[in-house]
Amino acid sequence: MNQANVLERLQPLFDLLFLDPPRLRPDLSAKEVPEWDSLMQIQVVMAVEKEFKIKFRVGEVETTRNVGEFADLILRRAST
Repeated sequence: MNQANVLERLQPLFDLLFLDPPRLRPDLSAKEVPEWDSLMQIQVVMAVEKEFKIKFRVGEVETTRNVGEFADLILRRAST
């Protein structure tokens, strides 16, 4: 699995969670998506943990600056 594969699996989750879903790309940040606030962030993290059968460490997701870095973090978690 690589970053592109992760983005492909993330897009349907975002399509379900967001009223106006963003088209995911590696450089997309939450700041660019008006609907992506702190509550949405929690929903995204929970959906990702369920989809990929992983658990993030406390504060780990907050270190990512964009969707690409988030996908890379998912890859690291999935490989452990």
